Amino acid sequence: MDTLPYVDEHAVIVGGGGGGDEAWSRVRDGVERALSRRWLASYARVVRAEPREAGGPRPLAEGAVFPGFRVVRVVPGRELALEGRHRFSVYSLVFRIEELTDGRTRLRAESRAAFPGVAGWVYRALVIGSGGHAAGMRRMLASFARG
Repeated sequence: MDTLPYVDEHAVIVGGGGGGDEAWSRVRDGVERALSRRWLASYARVVRAEPREAGGPRPLAEGAVFPGFRVVRVVPGRELALEGRHRFSVYSLVFRIEELTDGRTRLRAESRAAFPGVAGWVYRALVIGSGGHAAGMRRMLASFARG
């Protein structure tokens, strides 16, 4: 999925002195919480996302799935990579954790996606061009930073 076109990257600083372990716990739990919302399953059905339902190993591990996302890489304390697809897009979302020298941690979320065809172009304009995707990512990362 690294070959998909770059969309954006957002970052937040996680304090608290727990370092990478604390940030990892926040990412793991936060992704589980964010991607388990009831509306996401409905949305996944509407856009014909794959996968459409949650399942697989918990706590998060490779092979875990959520509506619209599949966990494809887990490096505890460092990285969590998700990918998915639906009728308008193929996409990936990678969370990376970097320990800073002052005991805090930077959490980055990188999005990549392809939007094939006219329908994909329209979808990109609605989701990316409107700023909705960026706002959602900032909100998600802020919730991870708060714990």
